[in-house]
Amino acid sequence: GIIKPFDGQAATVGNGTMVALIVNSRDKVDAIHAKAVALGGKDEGPAGPRGDSGFYAGYFRDLDGNKLCAFYAEGM
Repeated sequence: GIIKPFDGQAATVGNGTMVALIVNSRDKVDAIHAKAVALGGKDEGPAGPRGDSGFYAGYFRDLDGNKLCAFYAEGM
């Protein structure tokens, strides 16, 4: 889909795009998000459930400003 960036800023390299990484457990989402932040990444949404559909995700930006998401979805 095409939408405006979540943070309300202009769409630029690293803002308005996101890479999503699917993993096979909530624990892995927690670990990836925590490691990214520990290494200097910016928290863009703590690891946790999103809605009530079994979707669990953590959002962060890398040191270059690229937005990433690690997620687990029950049943996938």
